[in-house]
Amino acid sequence: MTSLDKFLLFGMTPAIVLAALVEGWWLSRRQTYDWLATGVSVLDLVVRLLVNIFVPFALSSPVTAWAREHRLMDLSLDGWQAFLLLFVGLEFCYYWFHRASHRVRWFWLNHAIHHSPNELNLSAAVRIGIFGKVTGTFVFFGPLVWLGFDAKLVGIALSLNLLYQFWIHATWLPKLGWLEGILNTPSAHRVHHASNPQYLDANYGGVLLVFDRLFGTYVPERADVPPRYGLVKPILSHNPLRVWFTTWGDLLRDLASARRLRDVLGYLFMPPGWRPGMGLWQPVPQRDAPEVAARPLVGEGLPTP
Repeated sequence: MTSLDKFLLFGMTPAIVLAALVEGWWLSRRQTYDWLATGVSVLDLVVRLLVNIFVPFALSSPVTAWAREHRLMDLSLDGWQAFLLLFVGLEFCYYWFHRASHRVRWFWLNHAIHHSPNELNLSAAVRIGIFGKVTGTFVFFGPLVWLGFDAKLVGIALSLNLLYQFWIHATWLPKLGWLEGILNTPSAHRVHHASNPQYLDANYGGVLLVFDRLFGTYVPERADVPPRYGLVKPILSHNPLRVWFTTWGDLLRDLASARRLRDVLGYLFMPPGWRPGMGLWQPVPQRDAPEVAARPLVGEGLPTP
């Protein structure tokens, strides 16, 4: 474990949790605050760290090994050009990883955990999901290894990218003027986490929104459409097993109902919500569709899980 690894694990991780708890205390003095959801998010963080430390293999490992073996060159951070290449390259790979995590059901299985909180706050930022190694998400960053960057370095750069994204989960921060549409801001990320039809599948960037602008997935926050957070089909339980395994159970039920290989592949690799007979790709959500009825607040009229 390098000194930077130790700093991220033993320095920044406790600081992030502390900041989330301080925000929770501050918000709870002004509004209803879901402390149980925060507990689930912190547990998700702890379990994910344990998985990353003690599980040596990931589904993406063969791809990473192949990319390392056939790399085009050896690249190190020995100048600003290499830093810039790694930063922009990571942003590009992260954009497609994030977009696929919403539009390919196999990757959505883990990413849905991050979108499961029905309140957006700093604690939601640490609920990333514990199945990243199972679903093989690092495969999207294999091109950087193939280009010549060390896989460990790419992993650290990705951690720093996610560290930047921690603060943009604060809903009490306003729009940031001319930075909107350039940087990933709290306003842009509110849109990303919203389940309103107008906001679905938008703003995938990590630090920058340049590739969202380039590929047509940038959607600004609208004053007349307050974001409604959580999944389209919300998880209202605070049971971490339900949070982690609901999407997997849904997938297994769909696979059990499949009658053709085409249907099996569709359930695995088409967008969430795909059904046989829908064609190759689910239509892009209509962001100008009328509003749907609001969901009940967390715990409202529901039995304790």
